[in-house]
Formats: sequence, C-alpha cells, structure tokens
Amino acid sequence: MTASSGLSDATATTAESGAGDFRTHGSAIGVLVVDDDFMVARVHRAFVERVEPFRVVGAAGTGEQALAAVGELRPDLVLLDLYLPDVFGLDVIPKLRAAGHDCDVMVISAAREADAVRGAVRHGVVDYLLKPFEFEDLRVRLERYAAQRGRLLGTVVRSQADVDRVLAGAAAPTPSVPALPKGMSVETAELVERVLRGADGTLSASECAALTGVSRVSARRYLEHFHTVGSVDVSLRYGVAGRPERRYRLRDAVTGRALPPAARP
Repeated sequence: MTASSGLSDATATTAESGAGDFRTHGSAIGVLVVDDDFMVARVHRAFVERVEPFRVVGAAGTGEQALAAVGELRPDLVLLDLYLPDVFGLDVIPKLRAAGHDCDVMVISAAREADAVRGAVRHGVVDYLLKPFEFEDLRVRLERYAAQRGRLLGTVVRSQADVDRVLAGAAAPTPSVPALPKGMSVETAELVERVLRGADGTLSASECAALTGVSRVSARRYLEHFHTVGSVDVSLRYGVAGRPERRYRLRDAVTGRALPPAARP
C-alpha cells in the first residue's frame, strides 16, 4: 500500500499486517474505526477488540480516508464519528452507498443535536452512541448488532412471521443500565441476572446465593437493587412460621411483565 492510497497510517498498518483479510477468520466481523482524534480511535479500537467476534481491520481520520478504507478493506461495520475535518460524518454514508458498499454504520459521536440523530436514522445507521461512553455501553451495542446480523444472514423467509421476527430484533431498544450503588460490581450483577433469567419460576435470596456462589447477604442486596430499578418483580411466600419469604422474578424488558418460565429465551 502506498501513501497515495489516501488511507491513514493506522489503516495502512492494519492492511499490510493481513488483519484486513478478516473473511478468512470464520465468523469474524470486520470493523473500520473512523475518528479524527488518533487517541480516541485507539481507545475505540481497543474496546472493539475485546468483544467477540469483532476484529478491527483499519482506521481512518477523515471522510475521504473512510471512503478509501471501505473500498480497500471491505469492513462489515463502520464506527463513524460525525465531526470529521473534511465532511460531516453523515454525508459519508450516501457516498458509501453510491459506491456500492453495503457495510453497516454505527455512529459514535458527541453530536447531541436532534437533527443529527434524525439524520442518522434516515440514513439507516444500526445504532447511535454518544461520547463519552464506557466499554460496557459499546459492548452491549456490538453484541446486539452481532445477534441481529446473524438473524439477517440466517433468516429464511417463509411467512410474515419470519419477517416480523427479524424486524422485532432490529427494533429492540437498548436496555437501560442504571449505575450500580457503591460496592456492587457489574460482573456480579450480570451473574445474578443470568441466574434469574435461567430460573424455573421465582428465586429466593438463599437460592440465588447457592446458584451464584455469592453470600446470601450479597445476593439479597443485588436482588433488591434490581427490584428498586424495576427490572425484577417481588412476591411473598408465606410459610408456617416467621416472616414471609421474598421471591424474585426477572421482568420482561419489552413488556415490563414478569417472565413466566415458558417465555424465557
């Protein structure tokens, strides 16, 4: 690759190393990072590389470089900043389509203007993430994109139900992740949530503790937090003696109703 290709140094390095040949790596999803700030692009790249099955195939710092990089590296997904030095980021998307590129685009920008968000929706972006953000914010969106992409690639349309199933996945809202109270970890919260999601009915704090390996006090604290933020329903089971036992069940993120065993994924 020569300097006249118009690609940034980061992109040139990636392509020359062979990382751009992501199609040879099975189900890897190739990502192009577009941001005019080299250090920000490096952070985004590191975040993406932590999420399977994503692989960064290159980086670009301008709209012109992004168009050249997509043509050469053929990524599946472009992480696109909007405040580029040569063009507004959304103007890159119709140029990609005019050139015949069908890669998906996820906006990652500090642009909070309603017009920018509406324009992104009109251009068919798969998601819109505001800067600054944490790794978990991007991870959730990448994993959701990977799942939706898998559905689209594997779907055989036999009926309207098949179409509705795919579109329902595309329209799924990003789950709200309230900040955890001090002393609580994301990892333990995710563990407790997975146990709740897989439970056959309701769980008590003691049962949750046994399934997760945390103490009963810790399990109760996480369960009560989930109840406080509205993601868990609580019911009471009355025994022969003593106080009633509190039972917990995960709520459906879409309907807001408690998930019965048959409705679990």
